[in-house]
Amino acid sequence: MKVKKNDTVLVLTGKDAGKTAKVLVALPKDNKVVVDGINVQKKHKKARSAQEVSSIVNQSGAIDASNVMVVCPACGKATRIAYKTEGDKKVRVCKKCGAVLDAGKEAKEVKKATKKKTKKDAESVEAK
Repeated sequence: MKVKKNDTVLVLTGKDAGKTAKVLVALPKDNKVVVDGINVQKKHKKARSAQEVSSIVNQSGAIDASNVMVVCPACGKATRIAYKTEGDKKVRVCKKCGAVLDAGKEAKEVKKATKKKTKKDAESVEAK
C-alpha cells in the first residue's frame, strides 16, 4: 500500500471529497486507511459501571485507500507515488516534483544521532 501513517492525503470521493487531512491508521490487509476527521461516525457508548456515563462518541471510520491521494510536502500537490532505490533503501517519490516522501523519517533519525553526539561531546568537555 502506498499510503502510510502520518501522510497528508486528499480525499477524492465520498461525502468528504476535497478535504485534506492526516492518516491516523493504515490497514494494509484490508487496503483501508483511517483519516482524521473524515468519514465521521457516531458510536453509542454504554456505561459499564455506576460511575461511568453513557455517551455518543464521534470517531473516524476507515475508507478505502484508493479513495485518497498523498499530498507531497515539497510541492503541496496531490500526487501519485513512484518508488526509487537510494543506496540499499527503497523510498517513495513524488511523481510531479521528484521529492522523496520518506525523508521525514530519515531526518528524524539524523536529528536523534546528532543529539546523541552533542551529549557525548558535552560530557567529554565536562570531564576534561
